[in-house]
This record gives sequence, structure tokens and C-alpha cells, in this order.
Amino acid sequence: MYSIEFSQTAHKQLEKLESQAQGRIISALERCRIRPYPHVQRIVGSSFFRLRAGHYRAIMDIREDRLMIFVIEIGHRRDIYRKV
Repeated sequence: MYSIEFSQTAHKQLEKLESQAQGRIISALERCRIRPYPHVQRIVGSSFFRLRAGHYRAIMDIREDRLMIFVIEIGHRRDIYRKV
């Protein structure tokens, strides 16, 4: 089972969201802990992955050597891809 770690940026972004969106994102991340690849898609032109949670996206890196999912950023789908 993979562990989940948040960057400082992602943690702050998650805390700023409303509680319903927070719950949806955390629930989606928990589903990914056993086998992440069926739930995520690779971002075109990047080594990172995206996870859909309603209108929000989590940009993450999956580190196989440590069985870790590292969440880099969380944001609304209209804004998140401009940053990556």
C-alpha cells in the first residue's frame, strides 16, 4: 500500500477548499493507495499524474521505489494546468 504525502503548497491549497471538496479529494486519494494507476492519468508532456475529484484536480508524482504518492498541487480544473 502506498503512503500519501503532501507538499506544503498542496496542503495549504487543500485547507483553503470548502469541506465538501476536501472530502472528495481525500476520498479519491484514499482509493489510489492500493493501486494508483487505474485512477490517475499521466499529464501530457510531463512526468506527473493527475487525479480527478469532481471539479478539482490533484497533481502528483508516484514514487515506486518508496511506494509513495507525493501530491504536488491541488486546484480547480480551470486553473491547475496553467501552473504545470
